[in-house]
This record gives sequence, C-alpha cells and structure tokens, in this order.
Amino acid sequence: MCLNFTPPLFFLSFSLLSQIYCTGDLLKQVQLARLFSDDKHFVDMPLRESPELVLKKFQQLVNVTPGGILSKEQLQQFVSSSFSDPGQEFEQWEPQDWTSSPQILAKISDQKLQAWASDLNARWKSLGRKIKDDVRTHPMFYSQIYVPHPLMVPGGRFIEYYYWDSYWVIEGLLLSEMAVTAKGMIQNFLYLVERYGHIPNGGRVYYLRRSQPPFLTLMMDAYLAHANDTEFLRENIHLLEVEYEFWQRNRSVSLTVGDRNHTLNYYSVQIGEPRPESYSKDWELVTDLNEDARQELWAELKSAAESGWDFSSRWFLSWPPPLPAKLKDTKARAVVPVDLNAFLCKTEHLLASFYRILGDTTKAAQFQAALERRLESVQAVFWNDAAGVWLDFNLLKKQPNPAFYPSNLAPLWTDCFSDQAAAERAVQYLEGSTVLSYKNGLPTSLARTGEQWDLPNAWPPLQHMVIAGLAKSSSSRAKEIAFALAQNWIRTNFALYKKYQAMFEKYNVDGDGKPGTGGEYQVQEGFGWTNGVVLQLLDLYGDRLTSGSPSNPFGAWIVAACIFLLNLK
Repeated sequence: MCLNFTPPLFFLSFSLLSQIYCTGDLLKQVQLARLFSDDKHFVDMPLRESPELVLKKFQQLVNVTPGGILSKEQLQQFVSSSFSDPGQEFEQWEPQDWTSSPQILAKISDQKLQAWASDLNARWKSLGRKIKDDVRTHPMFYSQIYVPHPLMVPGGRFIEYYYWDSYWVIEGLLLSEMAVTAKGMIQNFLYLVERYGHIPNGGRVYYLRRSQPPFLTLMMDAYLAHANDTEFLRENIHLLEVEYEFWQRNRSVSLTVGDRNHTLNYYSVQIGEPRPESYSKDWELVTDLNEDARQELWAELKSAAESGWDFSSRWFLSWPPPLPAKLKDTKARAVVPVDLNAFLCKTEHLLASFYRILGDTTKAAQFQAALERRLESVQAVFWNDAAGVWLDFNLLKKQPNPAFYPSNLAPLWTDCFSDQAAAERAVQYLEGSTVLSYKNGLPTSLARTGEQWDLPNAWPPLQHMVIAGLAKSSSSRAKEIAFALAQNWIRTNFALYKKYQAMFEKYNVDGDGKPGTGGEYQVQEGFGWTNGVVLQLLDLYGDRLTSGSPSNPFGAWIVAACIFLLNLK
C-alpha cells in the first residue's frame, strides 16, 4: 500500500495493489490517456480479479505493443475487463438512530430556517454509507480502506470518508441526536490509528501517505459533551495519544526566535510522484521541469493537500500580492501554519484534561507541560503585534506571511492564547481589512489565484472557526461580529438551497451569492461539513437568525471607519 512507515509483514502483500492505485506504469498510462473526466474515477474502481493477474495482463499488453505505450482504445478495453465501476464497495444503509424531530429544531425561531434544518437533518440518510464485508475479507480487490462501522461521506465525487471533514459532520450528527452514528465514525478513526499509526487523508489506499488536520481528539471531546461515556474514553485514550505522537514524530520542525528554540508542527509529505486522484493535472504542471524539480513539486502538492487547503496562495512562495502567484510556487513544507498548531494546542489541552478525568496525574502533567510549551511558542512565533493577529511563519523567508486568511484567527477558537486582549485585537484586525465587506461569507483569502482556497470562495469550516472563536470571547464587539458573520452565512446557504435544493462544499462571496468556483474540479453537492456547520450555527443563534434577504450588517461600521480616517487627514 501507499504507506509512510515500515508495515508489519501482513501488509507487505499489498505492494501489488500499490502498483495499481498509487504509482507505476499502469496508473501513469491510464491516467494520462484521460479515459475519464475525473482522474479520481479510475483509482476508485475495484478490481475484477487479483492484482497479480491485472498487472500480468497489463504487462503482456505492454510487451506486445511497439514502444510499450498502449493506445486509448487498448486501455479502455483493459480497464473495462479488469475493473468495476466505483461505488461497489458500499451497501445500502440507513442510520438506525435517525430521528425526524431532534430538539435543535425547537430552538429555531424562523419557521423557514426550521423547515430547512429539518431537511438537512433528513439528508444524513442519503450521506450514510456502510462498507461491504467483502472489502474486509478481500481487501486486495479495492482501493477502499475498510472500517468496521457505518459512516457519513461528504457527498459528490467524495464517496469515501475524509478525516477533517468528519469533525463538522460529527458535530452535526450529535445535534441531530445521532450519537451512535457519531461514535461509530470515531471508532472507525481509532481503528485506523491502531492499524496504520495515523489517520489517512481519506478512505483510499492512495491517501495513506498523507493525513489531514488532526481532529480526532476534538471529535472525542465533542462526543463526550453529548454522552456520558467515560469508559469509551478510557478504552481508547492511548490511541488518541498515538495519533498525537504521529504528528510530533513526523510533522515537527524546530525554529529559533530571539534566543529561544521552539518546536512546532507543519504539513510535510516526503514523497514525490503525482497524486493518483489528480494524476494528469499534476503531470501537466511539471512538463517543463527536470526530474528532481518534478519530484520536489509533487511532494509539495501532497503536503498542501494534507492541510486540507488544496490549493491556496497560502502555500505559494511568491506572496504577498502584487507578486505573481501560481500553483508551481507551492512550498507548503516551508510554512509553519497557525491553525495546525492551534489544533494541536487544543489536543494537548484536551489530553491533559482527559487524563485528569481518568485519574492519571502523570500523563495529565505531561500534556499540561506540552500545552504550556506550545502556548509560549504560538505567542513567540505566530503573534504579530503590529497586525494584531497570529500569522503563518515562512521558513524560507524567515518571516511571517502578512496576508489575510481566516486561519489566522484559529487560536481564538482553540483557546491557544494567554493575552485576554487577543479577541479585541482580532476585532480590530478584521475591521482594518476589507473582509467584512463581503456579505456572503468570510473569504478564504484576498488573493485571486483561481485556486479554490482563495478569493472568491468561502468555506464552511473556516466560517465556523472564526464565528465560534469570536462568539465565546468576552468582547461585546467580537460577539456582534460573530453573529453578523453567522447571519450572512446562514442567509447565503439558505438562499442557494432554495434556488438549487442543494448544499455545496463551498460558496462564492462575490455578487449575490452562488456556489464556489475554481480549483481542480466542479463544486460538489452534499455536503457533509456544510450541513454540520449550518446546524451548529442554528444551535448557537437559532432564536435570532432570520431567513430574510441578505444585507451587509457591517456597512455602518465601514462608513464610520471611512469618516474617521477622512477626519484624520
């Protein structure tokens, strides 16, 4: 398989499967022939026969073909005879803990929003999946990674489970009173940690070399807040620690600020080759590069994909605007990200708390010390007093990235700060930029690069992190902004739901609002984390949110700020 550690002998038999779905001539020829409009289609197709026979058949075709390059027709016939359509791994499943009337509905005053929330609650039934037992007993025929419990998928082209998406899905399930399904998803991730030592990006063998933002411990915390299940924590806390240690061992970097050395975390996949699910695009990107440069760029793309932000100017070396920025400039491994370290800060806090609950004072002290070290490092490395916010640090430039990203405010959400004035400074930071002028949501950046994690897109998890972080602060102004952002986001999502009868993975902040754009594929419907974030905002503000026409609640603030600045001149 596509593993990034030395596996037990049992897993060595999967090396042939890797030659089909992860790397090798078969994968290269099929993907570069563009048999399908989406490269992901091919690597999601199950095998009709053993990988040994499939590879043998392919090699026989290569041997009798002049030059060894099969024609598109030959490849189509080969794929049709050797592979089945994607989706064969799943069986029909409907969650048994689904209810038509969760209590959250009673908290929503606006009748239209209440009816919408009811529709979203019903959508869990269409997003639910159960992996067939045949994937467990005959894993050699599938790129799907088996997990034992039913799960929720994002939707659209994403027909398998994904790591960080699942945090907001689980939060939504818990608000829909589906704790059994939520627990099952957490059990699946624990199963993956026990089996592989980390949680892959998603549920495919071609994702095994990279992870995604570490949310497992936060998932456990969300579940425990809804269920008195200390025994579940006791049975599995060692696996939460195993996942934490994966990030500490494999994704840590040391840097010096002043006279102090700090160890923080970053995204870093130390393997080249094109991403199997986007093979042809990755290949096109490097046609004018030498082999070393190709492998380097492919590793950077995988590292950026591990962040979940694939792709964004955030990872481009040539920032800030007006310097030209493009995908070839991706240097994700040079970035020490604010949000990743904020997530791990929360993980350390929770592990210390969990061990105290379980009576293990030694472990609790260990993680409390780790938390205090990280708090110091986050302040020293990321906090920028001039900007009044935390900023990603670039290792190559040895300086912070001054550009706006919602992730700059992640420490507010995870309580990864000591200065209680941080929320007020964050308010000033937001008001000092143009980001509050967008009425359809908080933009992912202010750079228009054509990548999906840049302007004009707004993403559900980023809205939630910023809103929740501001909402729980003691600053009244921060609370006002949090509600205004939530109102904008709910109105945008609801308006497009009425228009399309669909929820989207991302939204466009320009104009009157529309589904998101840009990136490597068309905007997807479903959509797991979008539904989860909407339910969380309705739970937080259900008695105040309205479904009326969008407006810009920040307009008066912006006018006042402009008048103030003019008076200074």
